[in-house]
Amino acid sequence: MASQHISLPPPAKRLVLFVADGLRADTFFELDENGTTRAPFLRDIIQTKGSWGVSHTRVPTESRPGHVALIAGFYEDVSAVARGWKENPVQFDSVFNESRYTWSWGSPDILPMFAKGATGDHVYTYCYPAETEDFAAKDASKLDTWVFDKVKEFFLTAKNNATLLSKIKQDRVVFFLHLLGLDTNGHAHRPMSREYKENVHIVDTGVKEIVSIINDLFEHDDRTAFVFTSDHGMTNWEWKLENWKRTDVNQADVAALMASLIGVPFPMNSVGILPLEYLNNTDHFKAECMLANAIEILEQYKVKMAQKKATTLNILFTPFKPLTNSRQLDFLRSARLYIKQQKYDEAITVCRTLIDLALEGLSYYHTYDRFFLGVSVVLGFVGWTSYIIVMIIKNHTSFCKPASQIDKLSKDPFRGTFIVAGVLITCFLLIQASPWTYYIYCLLPVPVWYAVMRECRRTQGIVSLVTANPFCQSFGLLLLFALGIEIMVLSFFYRSVLTLGLIAFAGWPLFTKLWTQTRVMTVCWIVLCLLLAVFPLMPVVGRKQNISLVLSSGLVTFLIASLCLRLLSKSKDKSTDKKYFVAFTYQMLCVALSTYILNSTHSSLELKQGLPLANQLISWGILASSFVVPLLSETLLFQRLLSIFLSLMSTYLLVSTGYEAFFPLVLSCLMFVWIVVEQETLSHHGSSPVQKLVTFDFSCALDITQLRHLQLDDIRRSFFFIFFIVTAFFGTGNIASINSFDPASVYCFLTVFNPFVMGALMMWKILIPFVLVSCAFEAIQLSSLLSSKSLFLIVLVISDIMALHFFFLVKDYGSWLDIGTSISHYVIVMSMTIFLMLLSVFVQVLTTKRVHLWGKPKHHWL
Repeated sequence: MASQHISLPPPAKRLVLFVADGLRADTFFELDENGTTRAPFLRDIIQTKGSWGVSHTRVPTESRPGHVALIAGFYEDVSAVARGWKENPVQFDSVFNESRYTWSWGSPDILPMFAKGATGDHVYTYCYPAETEDFAAKDASKLDTWVFDKVKEFFLTAKNNATLLSKIKQDRVVFFLHLLGLDTNGHAHRPMSREYKENVHIVDTGVKEIVSIINDLFEHDDRTAFVFTSDHGMTNWEWKLENWKRTDVNQADVAALMASLIGVPFPMNSVGILPLEYLNNTDHFKAECMLANAIEILEQYKVKMAQKKATTLNILFTPFKPLTNSRQLDFLRSARLYIKQQKYDEAITVCRTLIDLALEGLSYYHTYDRFFLGVSVVLGFVGWTSYIIVMIIKNHTSFCKPASQIDKLSKDPFRGTFIVAGVLITCFLLIQASPWTYYIYCLLPVPVWYAVMRECRRTQGIVSLVTANPFCQSFGLLLLFALGIEIMVLSFFYRSVLTLGLIAFAGWPLFTKLWTQTRVMTVCWIVLCLLLAVFPLMPVVGRKQNISLVLSSGLVTFLIASLCLRLLSKSKDKSTDKKYFVAFTYQMLCVALSTYILNSTHSSLELKQGLPLANQLISWGILASSFVVPLLSETLLFQRLLSIFLSLMSTYLLVSTGYEAFFPLVLSCLMFVWIVVEQETLSHHGSSPVQKLVTFDFSCALDITQLRHLQLDDIRRSFFFIFFIVTAFFGTGNIASINSFDPASVYCFLTVFNPFVMGALMMWKILIPFVLVSCAFEAIQLSSLLSSKSLFLIVLVISDIMALHFFFLVKDYGSWLDIGTSISHYVIVMSMTIFLMLLSVFVQVLTTKRVHLWGKPKHHWL
C-alpha cells in the first residue's frame, strides 16, 4: 500500500510535539480558586495565536494505545498491552517513521516502541533510567524537568556542532518531548492534589522556555509547528474559555494533522481525519491534504475488500454497495476536478464524504462474517449448556433411565448425520481459505450437539416430571430463575442492583422454617446481608484514600481472630492440636503487623521519605507466607477456613486504601453464616443423618455411598454462589475502576513503576474475595454430601447462560466507553467458566492439603 503525501509546500519545516502524559483537561484549562490560570503561557497561546480543543480518546485510556493513536493514527488492539509497553506485536507506520529525522526525549516505556518500528536509523531516543519512575519520589515533576534540561542541552550542543545543526535545519524534522511527571504525580497524589497542579505550572514554564529556545535558534522563521496534547485524561469542566473558538478532535486525527503540517506522508494505517481548522494555509493546500487523506483511507478499504473477497466464494460475496469501484472513481474524479476548477470547499466536502464511506466500508468488511460466526457461537453455547444439563440429569439425579441392553446394541442414528455435517463444514471453510479460528467456531458445535442427541433418549424422565407438576409452579420457578440471572446481568451495569439482591437474600430465611430452627443464625444472616448490601452503594475504590478505615478493619479482624482462637482453645473436643495454635498466633501477628506496616508506609510517603526497606521486605514476606501458613493448620472445616481468612486478610490490608478493607471481613463472616445456614436447611429437608459441621474434615474423601442426588434446592445454592462471586467482583468497584491504574494500592510492596508486578498485586487483591467465597462453597459441597462436580455443573450452566446474554449485548457502535464496556462484560463472563474451574482447583489445594513441619501426621477417619 503506497503512502500518500502532497506536492505543495507545507506550512512548517519542523514539528515540536509535547505530550503531557495523563494531563486532565479540567485541571489544565480551569482557573484556580483565585481566578488565575496554572498555565499562563499556554492559555495565552489559546487566546491570542493558537487553536485549541479537546482530544477525545478511546478505551483503554492507557499510555501505550494513546501514543500509538497520536503518532501512528490508528487505535491499537488492546492485546498489545500484554506484550508490554516497549514491544510492538505488529510493526506499524508512524509520523516519526515518515519524517527525515526525529529526536525524542522521555520515558523508556514509550520512546523505544516508535524507534524499533522505524525504517532506517533516523529516530533518536534519549530516556531516563526506568528506576526514576518512582511513585514515592519526593517530586515526580523531576521527570519533566529532566526532559526540558536534556532538550536545552541538545540545542546548545547543536549550536557548536555543524553536522547536528545541518540535520535539524532540514525539513520534515520532528522533536518529541514525552512528559511523564503529570501522570506519575496524578497516580501518586491524585489529579486534584497540590503536587499535580504544581506540575502543570512546571510543564507550562518548560514549554515556554523550549519554544523560546527553538524560535531563537531558527531565527523566528515561523516555520516551526508546535503541538501540545495529552495521551489520556479528560473531564468536562467549566474552563472560562467560552469566548474562544474550540475545535475538538479524535486522538487519531492528530497524526494526520502533524503529517500535513510538515509535509510527510500520512502513516499507512492511519484512520484519522485531518482537522482542517488547525491548518493556517491556503484553501488549495487544505483541499490537497484532504484528498491525500481520503486516498490513504480508501487504500486501506481496498486492501480489506480484496482480502475478504479472496476468502469468500464469488456467489456468496456481497460488496459494500455505497462504495463500489465505479463510485470510488467518481469521488476521486470529482475531487480532482473541483480542485482544478479552484472549487476547494466542494472538493473538501467530496473528500470528507469519501472518507466517511471508506471508514464505514472498513467496518463493514471487518464485521463481514459476524452473522455467520454469531450463529456458530450461539449454537456452541446452547449445545454446551444443553450437554451440561444432560450430564447433570444423567449422573447426578434419579430421573435418568438406565441404559438397556437394547439401547447398547441399537445403531446410533445420529452419527452419520453429524459426520456428514462436519465434512461439509470443513470443505466449505477450506474452499473459502478461512482462518483456523473459523474451524473452531464452526466445528465445535458438531460434536457437542452429537453428544446431546445421543444422550437425550435416556433423560426423557425429566420431561414427564416437569409436566406432572402444576403449570403455575413450573412457570413460577422458571421465572424466578430468569429474574435472578437478569439481576446479575444488570449488576454489571449498575452496582446498586447487587444491593437489591442482597436485601432479597436477607429476607430469604423468613420464607422458610430457618427462623424457627435457628433464630440466632437467621438474625446474623439478615444483618450481614444488609451490611454487605451497603458496599455496592459506596463510591468505587480508588477515588479517596482513608487509611483510618483500613486501620479500623485491621483492629476488628484482630479482635475477631482473638475471639475465635480463645473459643478453639476452650473447645471441649480438643480437636485442634495445641501446637497448631502457633500457626494461628503467627497469622494474628501478621494481621497486626500488616496494619502497622500500612500506616507506617503511608506516613512515610506523605512525608516524601519514600518506601522504607524494612516495610517492603515485611510486606513481601507476609504475602509469601499467606500461601503456605494455611497449609500448616488442621484440615478440620472451621480451623482451616479461619486460617485461610487470616492469611488472606493480612495481605488484603496491605493493598487497601479505604473502606474496601472491611469488604472481605464482612464477606467472610457472611460466608461462615452461609455454611451454618445451609447445614440447617439440609436438616429441615430431612437429609439424615446430618453430620455436625465441627467434625467435617476437608482432607477426608466422602464415602461414595453417602453421596446424595441433586435436589431442587441445590439450584438455589449454586445461584447463591454465582451471586456472591459477582458481588465479590463488583462489591467495591466497577469495570472502569478495575481498568484504571491506581498504584496506591501496592505502595507497601513497591513504588517504582513496574506494570506487570503492580498489575499482578492488584489482580490478587481482586481475587481474594473470590477465594473466600469459593472456600465457603467448597465447605457447603462437603457438608451437603454432594460430589464436587454436581453443584459446579449447575454453576457452569448459570454462567454459560449469562455469557450468552452478554454475547448479544456486545456493541460496535456508540461511544467508545460503551463499546469497551460491552466487550469487557462479555470477556469477563466468558472467562468465568475457566476461571471458576481454576479457582476450584486452587481452593481444593488450599483446603485439603496439609504440610507437616513437626511430628507425625494424624489421620482422621469418617
